[in-house]
Amino acid sequence: MTQRTYEVMQDGGVPIKSWTVGVPFEAEAKEQLKNISRMPFIHQWVAAMPDVHLGKGATIGSVVPTLGAVIPAAVGVDIGCGMMAVCTSLKASQLPDDLGAVRSAIERAIPHGRSARARGGRDKGAWCDVPKDVQSAWAPLAVQFDVLQDKHPVLRKTNNLNHLGTLGTGNHFIEMCLDEHGSVWLMLHSGSRGVGNRIGNHFIEMAKRDMERWHIHLPDSDLAYLPEGTEHFDQYIEAVEWAQNYARINREVMMARAIGAVKTALKMDFEARTEAVNCHHNYVSREHHFGKDVLVTRKGAVRAGLGEMGIIPGSMGARSFIVRGLGNAESFCSCSHGAGRVMSRTKAKQLVSLEEHRLATADVECRKDAGVIDETPAAYKPIEMVMAAQKDLVEIVYTLKQVVCVKG
Repeated sequence: MTQRTYEVMQDGGVPIKSWTVGVPFEAEAKEQLKNISRMPFIHQWVAAMPDVHLGKGATIGSVVPTLGAVIPAAVGVDIGCGMMAVCTSLKASQLPDDLGAVRSAIERAIPHGRSARARGGRDKGAWCDVPKDVQSAWAPLAVQFDVLQDKHPVLRKTNNLNHLGTLGTGNHFIEMCLDEHGSVWLMLHSGSRGVGNRIGNHFIEMAKRDMERWHIHLPDSDLAYLPEGTEHFDQYIEAVEWAQNYARINREVMMARAIGAVKTALKMDFEARTEAVNCHHNYVSREHHFGKDVLVTRKGAVRAGLGEMGIIPGSMGARSFIVRGLGNAESFCSCSHGAGRVMSRTKAKQLVSLEEHRLATADVECRKDAGVIDETPAAYKPIEMVMAAQKDLVEIVYTLKQVVCVKG
């Protein structure tokens, strides 16, 4: 008999199957998942990935299949957030000992971080004069965005075109990595930026107002949902699909710019090919599972269908993995999206010293200042434990170790 690789919880709702053997699973995240499991439209069960942790609105590292409804907060506000990785023809032996120039070139090529706008000033994380390549990438998005703005005027004054091809803050990053064969990779993590955030918040609030109007009482107001067949449901699916497309294109623009920046910094040409799919890990999609056509919401989870390629990054000083999905039906063909936090950002700043952060990132060309302490490796679960807990969800194809890391 095959040994079960997941744990099961049940508390008044459908089961919760969690791939958390050997990794921390906080009580608050369990309670959040139990609330989700009690929603009346969950199909079969809720799945929790090994990087599961408490999230705003819904649990990060959760896979929520639904019939006839969608929960906007279960997707979240960083709609379409995900990863892209490219393997290059460069070898580690061709890199200089000092990679400071590479990091600086990437930072010049791609707006990152955020600064408050003073009168007449600009946010350093957005474009002031939008480059031609970004304008060209925006063109296929523009027509549908005009439609969305007409339906939802709240989207008119958003960072949309001026955020395309920009990184953002928090756990978003651009890295140069080496695999076990000495090949050089470029990898990045970002989503739908300011416009996706506005779309997410707009529909979360819309769902909450609908719940109040219909006198529907929920265990958590953030579980407000939009029933299929309603106008707001259709509008959300339309908007979220646009935001997910924006996020994919955003990563493509940044990757092209990162490749160009590295070529300039190293003064050499090289080939680059996409080795892993440009994959979302905060999104909703229509899929078929256990005899039903369902909406699958993955918040901090990657689709890992049989043979599908994905990316599971570690923290700033840890390894990352290019993986191939094993198509495990029990997880709704999903895997983790990273290591998962064990400390809140506030707690990391309180508990981790600057010296500890510098030691943990000693072999990485990256920021060593207090502004990134909340992203230090100690704030995350050990990635090796996370990978061990999901051996039946994915197989490792490449193991990457970053040598350059750009953060906002």
